[in-house]
Amino acid sequence: MGRTIPSVTQVFYQEEQALARFRRALRRSDQLVLDELLSYARQHIAAATYATHVLPMETFLIAMLLEEHKQVQRLRDEVERLKQEMNATG
Repeated sequence: MGRTIPSVTQVFYQEEQALARFRRALRRSDQLVLDELLSYARQHIAAATYATHVLPMETFLIAMLLEEHKQVQRLRDEVERLKQEMNATG
């Protein structure tokens, strides 16, 4: 019998386990940030199945960056909205 290839979900959890010692060495505040980043990657596991030509960890990092960029864009939009509000009232 041949070997089975682990699913993207299995690979993600393996990578998460590989980071466990690193995570424990971080300050508590940094642990929480890392947990949030891993949560971002977890949200995109289904899409990661289509990135077969990329290393799994690279796919997870891209998913993290995607979510971070979405947050930055939301903040930019909010700043712009507040600027326009201030200009309209003042």
